[in-house]
Amino acid sequence: MSRPQCSRCLRPATHCLCPLIPCLDSRTRVLLLQHPSEVNHALNTARLAALGLNNAQLVVGEVFADLPTLLNPPGYQARLLFPADDAQPLQAYAPDGQPLLLVVPDGTWRKARKLLHLNPLLAALPRVTLAEGGVSRYRLRKAPGPGALSTLEAIVQALQVLEAPVSFEPLLKPFEALIEGQIAAMGEEVFQRNHGDGQSG
Repeated sequence: MSRPQCSRCLRPATHCLCPLIPCLDSRTRVLLLQHPSEVNHALNTARLAALGLNNAQLVVGEVFADLPTLLNPPGYQARLLFPADDAQPLQAYAPDGQPLLLVVPDGTWRKARKLLHLNPLLAALPRVTLAEGGVSRYRLRKAPGPGALSTLEAIVQALQVLEAPVSFEPLLKPFEALIEGQIAAMGEEVFQRNHGDGQSG
């Protein structure tokens, strides 16, 4: 028998995160393109971002037929948040600067690259990147390298830069509660053995 689920945050009703999810405004519009394999992932951070930001949209799929419309909301210039040799580091908006539509692929690196491959319009967007050295609070998944962040953390970091001094830290509250809950569920001993700092690798 399946456990009752919150229809909004998709967490088990007993672990609903909705009370912790903020309701934040942003100049930047965030478009999250989520690979279908991420939808039922226990740590669906893209969904948390979409729920916590009023100016955000989450679209699930592999090929996005309505991409031309999605990428051209009036008044915004689209940028893809994804590494590339020619990616420009994000900078704070000039007072009269045009706000960005920040397009964020959500999935493993392999799945995210597949989204770009299947959607040439996406791959053709000018790319932006975060400053190096970001440290993830995502203690449950081995980062593929230094500076690897969850989707939610990357969005928070991007918005903090673009819209400084506005703080988007409240978006991380449900994320941290989610991780604490996962650690509690597996037990401290198992967590330390599998994810503790003492492990090399």
